[in-house]
Amino acid sequence: MCRLTSTSATFHRLKEFMSQHRSLKGASTIAAKRNVLKRFERVELLKKRSQWKDGQKVIGLPKTKPDV
Repeated sequence: MCRLTSTSATFHRLKEFMSQHRSLKGASTIAAKRNVLKRFERVELLKKRSQWKDGQKVIGLPKTKPDV
């Protein structure tokens, strides 16, 4: 029991000094531009570009590059 307490205390001390890897940070800090759009984003982009026809199927959409 005494050893467990000692190990636990050591872990908590190490935790205070350890840094977090940049890939594990929250999504709010990641501001990279995505190259792949979700289906609804592609439809919105096609509508904005006037390339979407009402009643068109959402499967087999043309490839779209995101706006800059």
